[in-house]
This record gives sequence, structure tokens and C-alpha cells, in this order.
Amino acid sequence: MEVKPFDEDAEYDRAKEVKEFDETKSGVKGLFDSTILKLPRFFIHSPQSLSFPPTTTTTFQVPVIDFTGYDESYRRQEIICQISKASETMGFFQMVNHGVPVCVMDDMLRVIKEFHELPKEVKKEWYSRDHDVKVRYFSNGDLFVAKAANWRDTIAFDFQNGPLNPQDYPLVCRDAVSKYINDIMKLREILSELLSEVLGLRKEYLGSIECMKSETMVCHYYPACPEPNLTFGSTKHSDPSSLTILLQDTIGGLQVFHQNHWIDVNPVQGALVVNIGDFMQLISNDKFKSVEHRVLCGSVGPRVSAACHIYPSQSHKYKPYGPIEELTSNQNPPKYRATHNAEYLAYYRSKGLDGNKALPYFRL
Repeated sequence: MEVKPFDEDAEYDRAKEVKEFDETKSGVKGLFDSTILKLPRFFIHSPQSLSFPPTTTTTFQVPVIDFTGYDESYRRQEIICQISKASETMGFFQMVNHGVPVCVMDDMLRVIKEFHELPKEVKKEWYSRDHDVKVRYFSNGDLFVAKAANWRDTIAFDFQNGPLNPQDYPLVCRDAVSKYINDIMKLREILSELLSEVLGLRKEYLGSIECMKSETMVCHYYPACPEPNLTFGSTKHSDPSSLTILLQDTIGGLQVFHQNHWIDVNPVQGALVVNIGDFMQLISNDKFKSVEHRVLCGSVGPRVSAACHIYPSQSHKYKPYGPIEELTSNQNPPKYRATHNAEYLAYYRSKGLDGNKALPYFRL
């Protein structure tokens, strides 16, 4: 008999099953360790979201941009042109020779795996759904509001109020996370300058309005799935941030939605993936595109990744942002109402990863 998603069966008590799962504080890894053969009902997604649209690996490719010489005038213009094309069309690109050492990236991926594979009794002390907790472990941030859960666990680090004390990290993560986030902060400043130039703004304009001044880092763990055709590692969504810098391993599974097709973001040795977030599309008045993406489940694994979401400074979380005045005109009027980061995140979290973008809610 075919198993229906929870929303097609009025007798199914999803809330009870989800509550019991959350109370174990063992996450998806706990289910994997129990050697389940069938997914719990609340992980099963609708046939429509699982089957449409098709995947292509030949028609489109996510561009790979070499950042070598970004601070030299000739190369800088080439890089700016490539960033411009990628940001205005696909909303995604990969970058190589970006300044973050490969050994630092490799260590980061290693400790993500090591943390999530700690005994559940050790991990439980970090388990929390409180967004104010600066270092926390959880499974599915939208577990209680999403129509269907995703097959992943996460440890998150919130740097929006500034650097954290490494002593507050799980011991296994301390050295690798500290080194990686320091390099990402330097890279964030470089990207801020380059994106400002792409938009034709004065140097470091994006930084001066605090649009790219703080990060949260979410480190995901996707175990091998017993029924990968019935669920996702991450449902279709766009990011609420200004920008996201992603470190992924070699397993694959990340896809971006472009021209009605899902395109594989194939892992490239030494690369970091960059994607435009909703907040950047809003302030650029649709010049940059925040594009939907997803992560497929696999029967092999685990897959691990670290996504640094870049936001306005926490000290400016209630400052209203609308389309940048220099990017609007009588012929190109503002397309969005002003909003602040706290309001945008509150709306984004309230709806969960439901397959629909949050940005249209703020459109004029």
C-alpha cells in the first residue's frame, strides 16, 4: 500500500510523531543508527515536489570564477564581469583561488562529520531550538511548521553579535571553526567590495549600510537515507540572507533551479559556492537574483556542508532597508517595500521551507 504524506491523511497524528522525534534529541543520525528501513511518515514529501521539474546536467552549468588577481586592475574587471553575469542570471557561482586554504576547508568538513558522529549523549547537551543560543545543535529548524521534514541535522554558530569564544564550541570543533570563520570574514569583505562595484556603487557601499557585516554558520550533516526517493536533504528554498558562502564535500546533491530545470552544483576541488540571498535581491531591486535551490538525498553518505549566511549587522537588525536609491529611477521604480532583517527572518521562519519564496510577500 502506498504511504501518503501526512497532509493527505486526517487520521495521522503528525504533531505527536514530530514531538517524539524531537524529544529524543538524537536527530536524523539517531534514526540512521537505528537502521530503519522505512522513513517516518513526517519525512515523506508530496509526489508533486519530488517529481517536478526535470534535472539537467548538460544544458546549463554553474559558473566557476577564478579569484586569482582580484586586487589587480585587469583581472579585477574580468572577475567583476563574471560575478555580474552569474548574479544577474543564475544567482549562483563557484569560486576558486579565493584565499581560504584547502587544508582549512578540509579540516572544517572533517570536524562537522566528527561532531555529528559523536555519541548522542554527548551531542544532547548542545541540542536547542532557541535562536538566541549562539552555538546549538538541532534537526530541522522548521520541524514544527514545515509540511514535511528534511533528512539532515545541523550545528549552528551565530556570529551576528561578533566573534564567539571558542571555549563555547564543542571541543571537537574549536580549532577548525575558529580558523575557518576568520578566513570567511576576510573573504566576506572582498566579496562586499566586488559586489558593490558590480552594482556600480561607491567602494564598500554594501558594507557601509551593514548589509554584509555579520554571519551565522550552519553545518549540515546528511546521513545515507533508506528511501532517498521519498524525501529531501533540503526542500526547495531561497536563502533569507544577503549572501551565502557554502563549503560542500565531494558527495554532491546540491541543485539550483534555473529556467525551469534543476542543475547540479557539482563539487569542484578547492571551491566555495556563493549564492545571492533574498535580502540582496531586495536591496538591488531585482538586479541580483536570489534563486531557489535544494539538496537531494542519497543512499550513500554522509554528506556534510557548512553554509555561512551573511546578514546586516545585528546592531542594525531593526533598520529598514529598501531598494538602494542609486539603483532605482522613474523607469525602474522600487519593487519592494522597506523591511528590516528581524521582520524578514520572522516571516521566513514562520512559514518554514514550504517550497515558496518569502520575497514576494514584500513586493510592492
